[in-house]
Amino acid sequence: MRRREFVTLLGAAATWPIGARAQHSDRMRRVGVLLGLGANDPEAKSRMAALEDGLQETGWIKGRNLRIEYRWADNADVLRSHAAELVGMAQDVVLASSTPVTVALKNLHADMPIVFVQVTDPVGEGLVANLAHPGGHLTGFTSFEFSVGTKWLETLKQVAPRVRRVGLLFNPQTAPFADLFVRPMQAASSSFDMTLKLMGSRSFAEIEGMVDAFAREPDGSLVVLPDLSAFNYREALIALAARHRLPAVYPLRVFVASGGLLSYGTDAADVYRRAAGYIDRVLKGERPGDLPVQAPTKYELAVNLKTAQTLGLDIPPTLLALADEVIE
Repeated sequence: MRRREFVTLLGAAATWPIGARAQHSDRMRRVGVLLGLGANDPEAKSRMAALEDGLQETGWIKGRNLRIEYRWADNADVLRSHAAELVGMAQDVVLASSTPVTVALKNLHADMPIVFVQVTDPVGEGLVANLAHPGGHLTGFTSFEFSVGTKWLETLKQVAPRVRRVGLLFNPQTAPFADLFVRPMQAASSSFDMTLKLMGSRSFAEIEGMVDAFAREPDGSLVVLPDLSAFNYREALIALAARHRLPAVYPLRVFVASGGLLSYGTDAADVYRRAAGYIDRVLKGERPGDLPVQAPTKYELAVNLKTAQTLGLDIPPTLLALADEVIE
């Protein structure tokens, strides 16, 4: 918590004088946006709307003084191609969404400024030197505090007290940082009378087979770790949990909106709005390496009552009172 408060304070203090800075020039500026999502994903469109709203608040209007080049990449081959394409277009700054996207851009060894969002472990992935002083040409926003996993277990226990076994789902290729979430969960699992089973799989077919086997024993549940792959096949994951009647906790509210039981995680739209402030500062001449990497400041709890009823679960009134969104 001290690290998050320190980084957040630095970031907040640095944004105070934004309104007093010089006006934008008339020159059209170019911003590239690379997302590891499908172009027709409603959640992706919502995030881009939040980004454009944030840019507009700082005076950057698409079509007037700003041109935005969007690229969508929901598989590795397309990701590499689009990353190279954006770099070749000489953008003034690129917004990179997720760890795989940011790594792909950095691996091109270009010196183009990059603002990343929803990157879990930027230091561990070698993207920045440290959080307070990133150095180089990258900075941005981390997606989670690693201790959040204990909150997922706590919430799961509140909703499904009989749960004893928890399967942790992730793709080791797109979530190489998974162990950073797992370690705090393992340390806390005995206090919740739970045992954890790591279920790292490189494809949904592999995950399906592992969950099918896991569900043959009673008192099971699932936690989906933050992972770009899981996000892209979230509908299939939710259907899989429903088929086996397994209570499941997810890292983002969009899973609950799609039929998942519970989520506790960062407000994605808020992160993209905040990223617009960093893009504004880079366009005005600040170096990304001088801007501290910021931690999440807003978490949200979402509950799907319809799914709970289907599973025969009663959501405690105290938990409902804390929820930011309840889907009935």
